[in-house]
Amino acid sequence: MAWIWMLSVAGAVLLWAVSLGRILSSPTPYSLPPSPRFLPPLGDRRSRNVLLVLAHPDDESMFFTPTILFLKSKGHNIHVLCMSLGNADGLGDTRKEELYDACATLKIPAEQVAVLDHQKLQDGFHEKWDHGLLAELTMEQIQLWDIDTIVTFDSYGVSGHPNHRDVHHGICKLLHENQQGNIEAWELVSLNMFRKYSGAVDIWLSSLISSSSKQLMYCLVNCSPARTFEAMAAHRSQWVWFRRLFVTLSSYTYVNMLQKI
Repeated sequence: MAWIWMLSVAGAVLLWAVSLGRILSSPTPYSLPPSPRFLPPLGDRRSRNVLLVLAHPDDESMFFTPTILFLKSKGHNIHVLCMSLGNADGLGDTRKEELYDACATLKIPAEQVAVLDHQKLQDGFHEKWDHGLLAELTMEQIQLWDIDTIVTFDSYGVSGHPNHRDVHHGICKLLHENQQGNIEAWELVSLNMFRKYSGAVDIWLSSLISSSSKQLMYCLVNCSPARTFEAMAAHRSQWVWFRRLFVTLSSYTYVNMLQKI
């Protein structure tokens, strides 16, 4: 029986190595399937103004790095709206500064980052965020920054955190109330536990699903996973052993599946 165990381990290591090699094979971030239809130019503007809407500082590094790097590689302008300081442990001011540092590593200027501290939007598993308020605050940034594209969580919010899920519903409310507008929105697809912790291996399934889906969906590949570690390490108060392990094993370090809302 020992040889079966050893063979299984060797196979898993080989699959991980091959998968990582596939991810690192490109010099720049890329999408699967490759398509010029994904975020094409709007009118005479070649670049888009994209608003990444988050719940807490470190969401951008832990979950959205492949998306950020892909959009930057295509010349799009990325703005970040973080709905809270992440003050559940009393470290809100520290975490706010860490978010600015992480965004700097991802080449997002500080003037394109907004971190809110609204009394009705406080970090916590038991905090219920008002969807109308979220829609209102997001619209303020859309108007301020002339946003045409939104990227945010899906209805499960990757980890199931209620703040993540409320952000999604807030964006859906905004879209429903502004159906005549020209805002395009995409959500980060949540994965089951196996895929979530399959690391680089998930590129095969994510690319297959994205290519065969009847819904508009793309797999964005991060060809520089070290950038995720660099950005997450900027969140010094959060860079503890289990988050280091998460970033290593998480498929969100290597690929993002985006689906149109």
